[in-house]
Amino acid sequence: MMDVLGARVVGPLEPHARGYVEYLGGRGYTVMTRRQHMTLVAHLSRWLAREGLDTADLTTGVVVRYVGQRVSAGYRTFRSHGALGPLLSYLRGAGAAPARPPVAVSTVDARVERFRSYLLAERGLRPNVAGFYVTSVRPFVAGVAVDDAVDAVGVSAQAVITFVSGLAGSLAPKTVQGRASALRSLLRFWFLDGVTDADLSVAVPKIAHRPTGLPKALPAGQVTALLASCDTSSANGLRNLAILSMLARMGLRAGEVAGLRLDDLDWRHGEVVVRGKGGRVDRLPLPADVGQVLADYLRAGRPGTALDRYVFLRVKAPHHGLTSTGVTQVVDAAAHRAGLGTIYAHRLRHSAATAMLAAGAPLVEIGQVLRHHSALTTAVYAKVDIDALRGLAMPWPWQVAR
Repeated sequence: MMDVLGARVVGPLEPHARGYVEYLGGRGYTVMTRRQHMTLVAHLSRWLAREGLDTADLTTGVVVRYVGQRVSAGYRTFRSHGALGPLLSYLRGAGAAPARPPVAVSTVDARVERFRSYLLAERGLRPNVAGFYVTSVRPFVAGVAVDDAVDAVGVSAQAVITFVSGLAGSLAPKTVQGRASALRSLLRFWFLDGVTDADLSVAVPKIAHRPTGLPKALPAGQVTALLASCDTSSANGLRNLAILSMLARMGLRAGEVAGLRLDDLDWRHGEVVVRGKGGRVDRLPLPADVGQVLADYLRAGRPGTALDRYVFLRVKAPHHGLTSTGVTQVVDAAAHRAGLGTIYAHRLRHSAATAMLAAGAPLVEIGQVLRHHSALTTAVYAKVDIDALRGLAMPWPWQVAR
């Protein structure tokens, strides 16, 4: 019997108990969490011994059977196959458990993964954008897949129009725009790949949608309240303040903040490398105040057990890089702490642009900071400066008459 963090491990997992605790510690798990995992190890080890099984017998079927019995016994934690993921990964890495079985690939999976590879290798899209495209076209692929091939007859202009029309009946216009764009890309690829005899991308209807309202920016006081809501006495607060500062002061997108790596920070020249849409890479000046909070986070807040070189990491172990969704959640949580309701990351990008405009920056410079591909995209901020627009307004006829 081996006592590890208060858990008495007997049976097949006993030789692996101490190594597993060290493995969890190296991935940033707290002592409390490691203790909980060791309780699971002790329970699983006793169950394996009773069943006459060893770690080499931990196949998917055995794990499912164990979890099912654990649920039936009324346990309230570690009640899923995924909950055993860290333990199984450790045992597989040590050669003590069978390797993960190959997953059968369906026709739909094979087609969308081939499309994903094309988007990444040929189009140069970012992984998260390629993921959106794949998710968007999967229902269409599923509708035309037959056995182990694509039904070329089913891929017709009418089928394309019907699919997009169905989206328009249940989704917002901007969402339909994005999915229609993904479908066009898929159909172009299928034509190039010989799946279809004609380029049916031209059959995808164009979705008219251009927002007419003003960009929704936050007043300076609310931006200050967001930043002040971060508790800088904690590692979490240091990280959140750095994220919010980069969004609000530099106008970065959530995905650009999430994608920052340690190698992108050029402290000597006071610059940061930003990887934006369409594979665009820019070097931007790092404002002194943003650089200070970023340095504070890196010195005292970023976990030493990081598993990659992304700047911003998950607070909970394992400490992988934060996703763009995680960045948006940081903004939303800060907004609720500040009593501002629901606010997402892109509002801070608009706020940065509006603040620059209020400070007298011309639209050309704002477009350069935001890295817009087209001047028309930046031109929407002209609506915000009402005082400047008044001088351009034509007088009403009755004013001329007088």
